[in-house]
Amino acid sequence: MKDELIFCPLGGSGEIGMNMNLYAYGKPGSQKWIMVDVGVTFADDSLPGIDLIYPDPGFIVDKKEDLLGIVLTHAHEDHIGAITHVWKNLKCKIFATPFTAALITEKFKEKKIDIIPFMNIVKLNGTINLDNFKITFVTLTHSILEPNGLKIETPAGTIFHTGDWKVDPNPLVGSKVNEEKLKKIGDEGVLAMICDSTNVFSIGRAGSEADVRKSMLKVMSRQKKRILVTSFASNVARMETVFDCAKKIGRSISLVGRSMHRIYKAARQCGYLQDVIEPMDPRDAKKLSRDKVVYLCTGSQGEPMGALNRISNFTHPDVFIEKDDTVIFSSKIIPGNVRKHYNVHNKLLKDGINVITEETEFVHVSGHPNREDLKDMYNWIKPKTLIPVHGEHRHMKEQINFAREMNIPNPVQVENGDIVKIFPTDKPHIFDKAPSGRLCVDGEVSVEEDSAFIKERKNLASNGFVDLTLIVANNGKLQTKPILNVKGLPIFEKEEFFNDLEDEIIKLTKTFSLKNTKQQENLIDSLKKTCRKHAKEKTGKKPITNINVVRI
Repeated sequence: MKDELIFCPLGGSGEIGMNMNLYAYGKPGSQKWIMVDVGVTFADDSLPGIDLIYPDPGFIVDKKEDLLGIVLTHAHEDHIGAITHVWKNLKCKIFATPFTAALITEKFKEKKIDIIPFMNIVKLNGTINLDNFKITFVTLTHSILEPNGLKIETPAGTIFHTGDWKVDPNPLVGSKVNEEKLKKIGDEGVLAMICDSTNVFSIGRAGSEADVRKSMLKVMSRQKKRILVTSFASNVARMETVFDCAKKIGRSISLVGRSMHRIYKAARQCGYLQDVIEPMDPRDAKKLSRDKVVYLCTGSQGEPMGALNRISNFTHPDVFIEKDDTVIFSSKIIPGNVRKHYNVHNKLLKDGINVITEETEFVHVSGHPNREDLKDMYNWIKPKTLIPVHGEHRHMKEQINFAREMNIPNPVQVENGDIVKIFPTDKPHIFDKAPSGRLCVDGEVSVEEDSAFIKERKNLASNGFVDLTLIVANNGKLQTKPILNVKGLPIFEKEEFFNDLEDEIIKLTKTFSLKNTKQQENLIDSLKKTCRKHAKEKTGKKPITNINVVRI
C-alpha cells in the first residue's frame, strides 16, 4: 500500500466561521495527522442559551494518538475560539506565532489549565518539523496581527494553506505580503492550495488599512461631541488608527470592554503599539468634556454583553452617551449578527446619537481577498488543485468557477467531513466521508445541536411551563388545593384560568385511588394531558408540564 496525503475539513466548509481542517500522511490506517485551526461561530436566536458553536472533533479524537499537533494560522475567534473545548480531549502540542500564542495562553488561564508545557511559539516565518510534515509559516496580511499561510511540505509534495488573508499594500502594523517568497513557493511546485473564499463575490481589491486611517481622521475631525468607535478588538491596526486619530485631533482615548484590554495588553507584550498615546481608565475619562475624549469599545456586532450595548442601554457604570454624540461602527456585520447589530444601531439613532457605518463613510476594509487579490495568489502559487474553504457553499462554488477561469487544472469543491485524496492520484478527489457535526457551548458544557437539553429550552421558549404539585395524605386524600406555578403563558384572566384548572385537576384526581401508589404514574400522565389541554384551549399554547405528587 502506498503512502497517502489527504485533506479533511471538519468545519468552515459550507459556512462562515468555525474553521477546523485536518491533513494526514502515511499508509491507510496508520497515517499521522495535523490539525489546522480550531474555530467557533456565533449562535443566533434559534438556539436559546447558546452563544458559541464549534465543529465536532470526534473523528480526530478517535485518532488522537496519531495527532502530531494543532497548528494555528492566526488569532481570530473563528480560528482559535474552540481551542480550550477541543484540546482537553486531545492533549496534544500547539504551534502558534507569538501574538496568537499570547491570546491562547490567556484563554487557558481562564480555564485554570497550564498550557505552557504544550505551547510551542513559532517565530514569524519560522519552520517546524512534525514527522513527515515540514511546515513553514508564511506571514501574510489580514485584519489581525501575525496572520499566516502555511507551506506544508510532505514526501508526496507541497500544500499551501492560505489561512485568512488579503493583499494589503500598506497594512500599517506588520509586514507587507512577501510576493517573492510566494512566487518561489509556486515555482517549486504546489500540489494543492486550500484557500479562503469569503470575499470571492467582491470585485477589485480588499483595500488598505492606510486608506481607512486617512478617512477615519477626516470623519473623527468633523465630530464636535463625544466619539465612540466600535470595532473588532482583534484588529490591532484599526486600534492603532483610532489611537493615532485621537492624538491628532487633540483627544484622550479610553478602552472599554474586556476584549479591548486583552488585545491591547497582548499586542504590547509582543512589541506592537509601542508609540501610541496611553489610554485612560474609563472612570477618569468620564470627567473629561465631551469634545476631549474618544472611547474605543467592544460590541460592534450588537452582542448583548458587549460594551456598546450596555452603553446604549445606559447600564454601563463608567461610559455615558447622549444626544449629538457620535458612534462609528468601524467593522462589518458578521452573518448571523444582523438583527443584534441593527437593534443597537436603531436605538442609538432613536436617542439622537449620530451613527456612522461603512454604509455611509469609508471606515472599514475587509481582511479577506477580493477577486484581484485571489488572482494574484493564484498566479504566485500556481497550484495544480484548488480547494476552497472558509465560506458558504455559494462562496466556495464561485471560487471553483473563478479557479477554472484562472486555468487551475483541478478545482475540488468540498463540504465538512469530505476526505480528499491529494496523493497518490492523477486527479485529487473526494473518496470518503468522515463524521462531522456541530457542538454547542451550553454554559460550561458542550452538547450536540439536536440535544434534548436544547430541544427542551426551545420548547420552553415557545410554549411556556406549568408546574403542578399535589400533596396527598396517607388516606389518599388531597391535603391542600393543587399548587400551580405557571411561567411564560399569555394569561390575562389569571383567577379564572387557575380556578377552572384547579377544578379540572380535583375532578380528575377523584377518579383515581390515591391509596394505590401503582396508579400514581397513570395519574401523572392524565394530569399532564389535562393541564396541556386546558392551556391550549385558553392560550393556544401547549406548555411543558411537570407534575409532582408529594405524599405526607
